[in-house]
Amino acid sequence: MRLIILTTQTPHHAYFVREIAREFPTELILNEITPLTAPFEVEHPFETERDIYEQKTWFSGGNPSLAEASGSEMRPFASMNDPEAVECLKTLSPDVVVVFGTGLLRPTVIATCPDGMINLHGGDPEGYRGLDTHLWAIYHGAFEDLITTLHHVDPALDNGDVIEKMNIPVSPGMKLHELRRANTEVCVELTKNALRIYQETGKFASAPQTEKGRMYSFMPEVLKDLCVRRFEFYTSRLP
Repeated sequence: MRLIILTTQTPHHAYFVREIAREFPTELILNEITPLTAPFEVEHPFETERDIYEQKTWFSGGNPSLAEASGSEMRPFASMNDPEAVECLKTLSPDVVVVFGTGLLRPTVIATCPDGMINLHGGDPEGYRGLDTHLWAIYHGAFEDLITTLHHVDPALDNGDVIEKMNIPVSPGMKLHELRRANTEVCVELTKNALRIYQETGKFASAPQTEKGRMYSFMPEVLKDLCVRRFEFYTSRLP
């Protein structure tokens, strides 16, 4: 199985590529280096706390690159839609491409691996599509919607057939800066489950989405204050 991962450089993505590469040899990692930006303030102190927590938990305080974490070759591109990135994928002709945290992929990218390109979405796309979907679920007080989904990639954002959904475990007293760690560990489990099935059968079992969730964009920094309070109040009352 020729496996390629499309992602970005963050502590949780470094952990993800490390854990996948431990079981499934990863031929190449494509690193999208131009971040999505919002026209308003989105950065919140809990996110700095989150990065420090993840580095301490997974890497003893280190901050390895994607290549260092996985032991795989890594190539940077401004966007996964760049012609050079598309040509790289065409040349390698992968069986499976796992997408985790990149921008919207154009049809030219999807066409390089039409049946084997799968995406990890931090939410249930039948309720929440787009960005910051776990935060938006918390904002709405919908803690039952803290779900992560593995689905096929198609040209519409978060619209592909669903391979598997899984709830994120939330524990008593959990802080918001710990949520992404729990989500990423679910992402690893979802991906390994799917790759094992692909190795045995040569395909991914999936089902079409029956509803089209609301599209969300960046959450403003001022609303993240409310999410921190709501999440921690919720977890403080868990048995």
